[in-house]
Amino acid sequence: MKKLCGALLGIIALCCLLALGDYIMNRQSNRSGGKTLTVYNWGDYIDPALIKKFERQTGYHVDYETFDSNESMLTKIRQGGTNYDVVVPSDYTVQRMKKEHLLLLLNHRKLSNLHYIDPQFLNKHFDPDNKYSVPYFWGTLGIIYNDQKVSGQGVQHWEQLWNSRLKNNLLLIDSARDVFAMALITQGNSVNTTNYPKLKQAQRHLQALTPNVKAIIADEMKMYMEQDEAAVGVTYSGDAREMMSVNHHLHYVVPSEGSNIWFDNMVIPKSAKNKQGAYQFINFMLQPKNAAKNAEYVGYATPNRSAKKLLPRSVTSDQQFYPPESTMKHLQTYKDLPRRVLGEYNDLFLEFKMFKK
Repeated sequence: MKKLCGALLGIIALCCLLALGDYIMNRQSNRSGGKTLTVYNWGDYIDPALIKKFERQTGYHVDYETFDSNESMLTKIRQGGTNYDVVVPSDYTVQRMKKEHLLLLLNHRKLSNLHYIDPQFLNKHFDPDNKYSVPYFWGTLGIIYNDQKVSGQGVQHWEQLWNSRLKNNLLLIDSARDVFAMALITQGNSVNTTNYPKLKQAQRHLQALTPNVKAIIADEMKMYMEQDEAAVGVTYSGDAREMMSVNHHLHYVVPSEGSNIWFDNMVIPKSAKNKQGAYQFINFMLQPKNAAKNAEYVGYATPNRSAKKLLPRSVTSDQQFYPPESTMKHLQTYKDLPRRVLGEYNDLFLEFKMFKK
């Protein structure tokens, strides 16, 4: 009887060990493949509540990782060994990733919610027919100013930034393409020029701006503008909305003569481990209620036509963030320039920053 009890206990113990092993293997399997979805996105660029909602609805576990620039994201994916299922690059980076064969060709039959996107945001030059990308957010480069520090109508045009009244009162975003864009536009040139003499001319124009430049910074601009540390800044629309929510003396302007309009997009890398989950996530983010909730959280403009109808009228009628057609037609998208030319932009920008010092 003791031998029989011992044998039974041994069998029970063995079954428990096998069950535990099976549980651990399933958990590891879920984390490394089938039931895990890995999203690689900009920091604070999705409402966390939506991630939880997606997990509840689908049973997936979402690993959410962030990057701070298109270049750092691209470098990581080029190196390989990543398991990112959904990535959110900007327009010119989609173009570059296509050239380097890093993206999955999308099956539109699996994108059942793509029809919610406003047609004006589809079929852009960086991805004709949206073969590789799905619009996520869009926004502009513009001017934010403090009405307590700038009199009259404020600052409405790029050329006004050179006004001596703004001496040591201007903040610039630390980005070669963005800073050169405003100088090129004031001289009637394309923000995608590959003409070196035009770039040198723009640099000289920027050097004339240096007495007005208080600092060339990144995220710190939010704090400086919110705390009245400068009169004017050159920044992005979403960041401007965040600043304005803190300081009601701030106003955002997209110069009517032109600026940069950018588009961030959802893509599936070729190296994705969970392609089925990636399609589910993209469709989930395209659902109007989800897209509207995300737009309210992030603060950037949504390309989702149905989601836009769900947003407050005070948001969608605000021409600072949804510019009229008269301004939109003058906005330019950055193109993926040859590496040699990008090097010239970066070198000339570095020289400008050193000249500022």
